[in-house]
Amino acid sequence: MVSDGSSSPTAGFSAVRDGRILRVTISNPGRKNALSYQTMVALGDTFLALADDPSVRVVLLTGDGADFCTGADLAADTNGITPEMTMDAANRLVRAIVNAPVPVIARIRGAAAGVGVGIALAADLVYAADDSYLLLAFINIGLMPDGGAAALVAAAAGRPLATEMALLGKRLPAPAAQQAGLLTALPVDELDAAVDAAVDKIAHGPRRALELTKKALNLATLRALDEVLEAEKTGQVELLGSADFREGAAAMLTKRKAVFAD
Repeated sequence: MVSDGSSSPTAGFSAVRDGRILRVTISNPGRKNALSYQTMVALGDTFLALADDPSVRVVLLTGDGADFCTGADLAADTNGITPEMTMDAANRLVRAIVNAPVPVIARIRGAAAGVGVGIALAADLVYAADDSYLLLAFINIGLMPDGGAAALVAAAAGRPLATEMALLGKRLPAPAAQQAGLLTALPVDELDAAVDAAVDKIAHGPRRALELTKKALNLATLRALDEVLEAEKTGQVELLGSADFREGAAAMLTKRKAVFAD
């Protein structure tokens, strides 16, 4: 959903044109900006549409309120939505961000968790408040990382940290994520000024040069992304139908410790 002024986030996000800037805000603060299937599809549409809008120079992607995005909304209505559809929507969104013809800047407050990690790291520049964190908590509910996280984390930080995040399911604070090369961490009161400066710089840049630079950088670092997304889809579809996931999801929603099968 794109408008030239303020827009109501009825689809779980808003996309507002501000001159050469497209400001995309994930907006489901009551669920820490978790994403429904419909929101992932609509967000993917928004990024894909950039190919037909040469007036946009940069996209600012952020979350409404205290968090960036906590992944897929396990409490959302999934009637008629298969695991394959969910994974296709997530993969399409991440690909659309990576392949967008203009730079995407992610601004992180609070949590970037689950597929929210993939969405954030798919951006070209990632700025985070120093009290925010990344979290691949899939293993805690019987799932595997998705949203291209295996490729996106490893491309910047290497296999050891990617493995630790994926297998242990612990928070990675923004300062540690900066040390690993995943993002730029800033004091909370400096975050918006730094983001605004980067947005303004790119908004006044040469669009074709920005596009070709982004394409070359992605070619150098993300050649395996499509293969990883397909492997994540195959594995996650299997896991989404498992007893371990049913137990993990129930435990998370009822705030208790999951007990997985022996």
